[in-house]
Amino acid sequence: MRSGKYNFRVNGEITAPEVRVIGSEGKQLGILKTPDALKKALEEELDLVEIAPAAKPPVAKIVNLGKFTYQLEKKERKERKKAKPSDLKEVRFSPFIGEHDYNTRIARIKEFFAEGHKIKLVVVFLGRQMGSKEFGYKLLDKIAAEFGDSIAIDMRPKFLGRHLVMVISPLKKNKKDNRA
Repeated sequence: MRSGKYNFRVNGEITAPEVRVIGSEGKQLGILKTPDALKKALEEELDLVEIAPAAKPPVAKIVNLGKFTYQLEKKERKERKKAKPSDLKEVRFSPFIGEHDYNTRIARIKEFFAEGHKIKLVVVFLGRQMGSKEFGYKLLDKIAAEFGDSIAIDMRPKFLGRHLVMVISPLKKNKKDNRA
């Protein structure tokens, strides 16, 4: 029986002649012949699930399969919740951006820096703008100059297709003692 994204061999699908069996309470029952282990699982009205097929001999557990897969999914959800969200934010520019739009994006970059995010600056070139690549480099230099020593340039400007990309991150500020 295959359940969802997990591919465990269950009951009659187990091909090994003998398996190391873990009982329903979590205690090891030792190495048993597969038919004997299957009989033990059926006596408890549970399933024999092969959880470590690569081991010598393979490890099988006597469990309720539905409950077992639910607990695995629950554990994965918990781990995903703990995972740190992506801290790379992207801000897009045009090589011939207007002053107000430029100031708005700079304000957004400052907000991202305040939250401690890295920023991927992307200058998007459309059509004939590709003939004016120097304006993209000038724009990224202007942004870097605006932030000065408060940023670290993680990736120098480089072209990826029609996009000129640069990655910057805020420098960690050292906490100074305010003693008088």
